Amino acid sequence: MAKFNQPDPRNDGTQCWVNGLVAREDASVHVLDSVVQGGDAVWEGLRITDGKAIQLEAHLTRLLDSAHALAFADIPSRDAIRQAIFDTLEANDMRDGVHCRITLSRGRKSTSGMDPRLNVHGPTLIVVPEFKGMVYGDEGIRLVTSAIRRNSPQFLDSHIHHNNLLNNILAKIEANVAGMDDAVMLDDRGFLAETNATNLFLVRDGELLTPFAHACLPGLTRQFVMDTAAEAGIPAREADLTLTQLYTADEAFTTGTMGALAHIVEVDGRSINGGIKGALTVRLQGRYEDHILGTAVPLPF
Repeated sequence: MAKFNQPDPRNDGTQCWVNGLVAREDASVHVLDSVVQGGDAVWEGLRITDGKAIQLEAHLTRLLDSAHALAFADIPSRDAIRQAIFDTLEANDMRDGVHCRITLSRGRKSTSGMDPRLNVHGPTLIVVPEFKGMVYGDEGIRLVTSAIRRNSPQFLDSHIHHNNLLNNILAKIEANVAGMDDAVMLDDRGFLAETNATNLFLVRDGELLTPFAHACLPGLTRQFVMDTAAEAGIPAREADLTLTQLYTADEAFTTGTMGALAHIVEVDGRSINGGIKGALTVRLQGRYEDHILGTAVPLPF
């Protein structure tokens, strides 16, 4: 287990939300819930920092869009989901250094089966807030390329932020076996997609590059980096990128809600920039820290 992602004893005895507040130790979903029956759910990870929910509205939009794409019925309103998050955080007096895992499943079924017509009880909304630091430290991360390919839209569109994460989990197992932090995942054509947990960025000749979102989640932190690069006059674009371009990059880093911007020091035994964090990575990390709270929503308590 990553040393920066250990369980925190402060989470013992806290409250979660499962269609209402419930003690963490008693929180559960029904055995016939769609998330149990078939991983039929969508989710978001939300950071709470300095009394603010970072990129809250963008997270809510993606959650609702994903549920709509999967044809969920009776989807809770944006206001209802936002209020459930706020109520859960307030019940725990959580205002800083917190990660919220928000899950919306298709809900409990009347009997086992994959047919959505069996879902007659409405969706299940789950909010799990935890005191939780960033996944990665500042010494950089080491990656290995996975044999598992990332989903392409012809199989399961990665623009849907769904709970079917088995290919990512299998890739993470490969990284664990190799003694690496995470795994690089390619798309079905052999181009870079993302890691098992984060988006990828490369720097080559002063230009910032990231894989097209053909087979990766178009992450919110990824978009923030693209936007802040444009504001800073840093050339940035999406491209079909190969492993060789990653191996020979001047700099490389990952982006994600749980890891912010983490520089890559090694991929498949190839050192990136001698294992040293690059100047553009440092600059973008600084812009992230300085400006990300500008996307945040103050907590109402």
